[in-house]
Amino acid sequence: MADAAGRLTKLAEEVLGAKLPVRIRAWDRSEFGPPGAPVLVFRNRRALRRLLFKPGELGLARAWVAGDLDIDGDLYEALDSLAGLIWERGTAAPAPQRAPLLRALARPEIRAAAKELLTLVGVPLPPSPPAEEARTRRGPLHTLLRDKEAISHHYDVGNDFYALVLGPSMVYSCAYWESPEATLEDAQRDKLDLICRKLGLAEGQRLLDVGCGWGSMVLHAAREYGVRAVGITLSEEQAAYARKRIAEAGLADRVEIRVQDYREIHDEPFDAISSIGMAEHVGRARYAEYASALYALLKPGGRLLNHQIARRPLDDEDTYHVDEFIDRYVFPDGELAPVGQTAGALEDAGFEVRDVEVLREHYALTLRQWVANLEARWKEAVRLTTPGRARVWRLYMAASALSFERNRIGVNQVLAVRTPESGASGLPLRPRAWQG
Repeated sequence: MADAAGRLTKLAEEVLGAKLPVRIRAWDRSEFGPPGAPVLVFRNRRALRRLLFKPGELGLARAWVAGDLDIDGDLYEALDSLAGLIWERGTAAPAPQRAPLLRALARPEIRAAAKELLTLVGVPLPPSPPAEEARTRRGPLHTLLRDKEAISHHYDVGNDFYALVLGPSMVYSCAYWESPEATLEDAQRDKLDLICRKLGLAEGQRLLDVGCGWGSMVLHAAREYGVRAVGITLSEEQAAYARKRIAEAGLADRVEIRVQDYREIHDEPFDAISSIGMAEHVGRARYAEYASALYALLKPGGRLLNHQIARRPLDDEDTYHVDEFIDRYVFPDGELAPVGQTAGALEDAGFEVRDVEVLREHYALTLRQWVANLEARWKEAVRLTTPGRARVWRLYMAASALSFERNRIGVNQVLAVRTPESGASGLPLRPRAWQG
């Protein structure tokens, strides 16, 4: 097929009714598009076949993960240029929605045109999905078994791979940056310490960390604040790593790591609960249960710090859908909610919401640092996992950084108290006294 890039560009612009913001480079070495623009590379015919058989987000995701589709040049610039093809821009559509290209690919006449193009390059059977794609899930959402399988898909991909991306802190959530020039390690330590101060931790208290990851929060709280801590995770690999860290720190008598669901805890009460980057896995159908469970686990007067990614609200919340790339390759069954829904669910469970702090820009800085770590040690990352898995994380983190920067998604720390009947919350009169 001569000049494949020109023909692909023509088809794409017919679909969009506008000029493409990127150059196209095809498998025949042809190239077409605006000079100096980021280059979208179709490495082979299979990339196009994936879009034919799965038009939209999933076809694009499979082509990227398999290495059939690539970007030459600055990844952030390319993704920002392509943003309008992947999600809607502007304040009229503040939440991710199906974008012009993805909607158009589903139209019969456009699909017919794509099929006509593909007949020129030969159309075999549909390409198999990359091995990194989560298998089809059956049964009700957010059962104990299904949640455990979803967590395993995301987290049980090798502790060494995560250490390469996250750095020595092994914290997989938004850091807290005093300045953009701070180190990632310092910013993560400052985040953990901020949470400890918000929770009012003190010597001898009992802390529960829900979704404890590799144990960084419970380690910091036990070492710096003298608490006794329980961390729970559904990932066997995380638990093994966290236990090793705790033993090496000489804190095994004060910190316990369990492979356990929050719905299975029965040794309350706790003085404080931290939930950092875990509630995104809970799901709308289970959020009231989650909030009520944490309320029941706290002593009267106890505090909850819920650190959670949020999406923008929709005019019709029933139209919310999870991005197919995220669902199949990153967070199976994960769901985001607006911060107002989160605060409302906590209040419905009995909590008094006392403070909400927005850290949206902080997460963008964190993600850019994680991407830099991954790119700097790319060959090692591929060796530690798979080329497809490394590509998943690079795309996911870079696109997420842009989403936080453009206010498509946010992240918030919600501090809530199980206020006793006396009304004494135990919080200082001066707002944000923990800021120091």
